[in-house]
Amino acid sequence: MPATYISPEQLCIGLYVQLELSWWEHDFAFSAFKIKDQAQIRALRALGQQRLRYDPARSDCPPLPLVETRPAAAAEEPPADPQSQARRQSDDRLRQLRTRLAEVDRRFLQASQRIKTLNQTLRSRPEDAMRQAGAIVGEMVETLLGAPGVVLHGITGKAADDSYYHALNVTVLALLLGRQLGLDGEACHSLGLGALLHDIGKLEVPSKVLLKAEPLSRPEQQLLQLHTDFGLRMGQQLMLDDEVLRIIHEHHEHCDGSGYPRGLREAAIGRLSRLVAIANRFDNLCNPLDPRQALSPHEALALMFKQQRERFDEVALRAFIRAMGVYPPGSLVQLEDERYALVLGLNPSQALKPTLILYDAEVAKEEALIVDLAQEPTLAIARSLRPAQLPREVLEYLSPRRNLSYHIEPNQQPG
Repeated sequence: MPATYISPEQLCIGLYVQLELSWWEHDFAFSAFKIKDQAQIRALRALGQQRLRYDPARSDCPPLPLVETRPAAAAEEPPADPQSQARRQSDDRLRQLRTRLAEVDRRFLQASQRIKTLNQTLRSRPEDAMRQAGAIVGEMVETLLGAPGVVLHGITGKAADDSYYHALNVTVLALLLGRQLGLDGEACHSLGLGALLHDIGKLEVPSKVLLKAEPLSRPEQQLLQLHTDFGLRMGQQLMLDDEVLRIIHEHHEHCDGSGYPRGLREAAIGRLSRLVAIANRFDNLCNPLDPRQALSPHEALALMFKQQRERFDEVALRAFIRAMGVYPPGSLVQLEDERYALVLGLNPSQALKPTLILYDAEVAKEEALIVDLAQEPTLAIARSLRPAQLPREVLEYLSPRRNLSYHIEPNQQPG
């Protein structure tokens, strides 16, 4: 069958393209893939190719029609009013942001539901559960490595079940850290699978211990800590590879030797285990069993770096802080003009310019203004705040989740 070609102007989301370039001539993880977002379209056009090959059978839609260039002699339209044009552009941006964030929430709900199903089938159909886990992680790795950049979102919708936030959060955060450190696809897959399954040993721990909000007794604490050994045994029965088994067994080990189950020091702890330990600790600080003890993402990073640094691989911890940004999604902030806002999304390459939802008493909560600071040069964040520092009406309006969750998507903004 003869190859089918289109011009770069005809690219759109859903087309399956096949790059006729050597791997070192482009920045994509694969030479053949389905276009997922505008960032990939911009990157494809930036390759400077006269034509691009695509596969109609594997595409979700036809390419865009070729637009004929209008002759110079055509009648000129009267210039648009700059003020109304700027207002239209601002409205369009807000609509696009709302649509994108709603889609992110929807995909997060799907992912959390899939993890719930996976946990329910671990005992009865372990082979099916492992296939599901591999597929979930594979999609996340493809998202991370198949796009020029990623955006980290704090989720504002409701997940399918609160108890599955943690596994999903740790997987997203560990993979984000792996990308920041330049891990390849194979290492990222092992990292993601280990992060997703790191707590499987808790299936052997009684729920009255797992869900106890007040401090555990010493015997209860010892039983809880056995989840790493239980998990190792379960992982061996599932025939997981060694890197994944190490993560399950070592994600509570500390580089200073103060962790469990074996009190290992840095050199003895697996490289990927050290990354999951960071993501796991961060999520536990932000989402403890007792929500009154929850730290803001900003505070959690500060605590880990200033007071607990010896516990972690320092290179990896610094990389994690870079990846999470100065104001991680879920943070409550105040702008330089004194307005309050909640951080929704972060492009790690522009750490000081996240996407925000703004408090405005004159605007209905459902119509709250969402702004991308990367597109608003006159706006800037002045400080991060704890929930207790905000007036009650502001907190109810911005309503950060009881549980903070994360989701990643390809970056759709230039830069």
